[in-house]
Amino acid sequence: MRTGIAVAAAVAVLAGIGVGVYVLADDGSGGGTASSQQDRRGPGGQEDPFGGSGGGGGGGETPAPDSPGESEPPTIDSGSVTDPVSGISLPIPDGWSGQQLQVGATVTSDDSYKCPGDTSKTCTKGGAYSAPAVVLGTKGSTAEEVAKADIEANAEESYGGESYGGITSHDELASKAVTVAGQKGYLVRWKAVTSKGADGYVESLAFPSPADPERIVVVRFGVDTGERQSVIDEITEGIEVDSSGGGGDGQDV
Repeated sequence: MRTGIAVAAAVAVLAGIGVGVYVLADDGSGGGTASSQQDRRGPGGQEDPFGGSGGGGGGGETPAPDSPGESEPPTIDSGSVTDPVSGISLPIPDGWSGQQLQVGATVTSDDSYKCPGDTSKTCTKGGAYSAPAVVLGTKGSTAEEVAKADIEANAEESYGGESYGGITSHDELASKAVTVAGQKGYLVRWKAVTSKGADGYVESLAFPSPADPERIVVVRFGVDTGERQSVIDEITEGIEVDSSGGGGDGQDV
């Protein structure tokens, strides 16, 4: 994961149960798998439980793969990146890159800079990643409930750490229903005002997984306010059903 902005992994769920074991659904109607992972750092030195060279898209510390036979997923420079667990794909905007994760997918701006609150770390100007709400530990039984419950944690993990000196205030820019990949979803968008450096637009988008309507998918966004806010809408509108077929097999690892 990159350090700093926007796409921090929610570490409490997987960190609390050790090596990345999780259950997406307990009724066998679809799910996903995860394998054990070495320590990986994201915004403000937080642990990234998702794996890949970046749970949110780049920067931060990137340790070696778990074993000689395991390699990091490739970086994709154009088109889209697939999240097979949730049964969706995320579009890759111009000047961004994507990566498929063990539990989701991520797209991140290629522009980076030294984090204003901690210049030993690298921040990027925008990014987004997808994950099941249950993996993030976000509560709620509807898309609206999940989006509203997730936004504060998203903002705090994106801009609330040392990298930007913390969030001093926020303004709600949007809270509304939206259709994503043919599903009825909901989004909440804030402008987070930071203590140091760039402020940020953060958004939590939630909708039922096309692979399993009983499972809620969350896409977390973050973009520096110096960048175009419309890239969030561009990604949202470009989310599609994964035509390759995904959704996992309901097994635990």
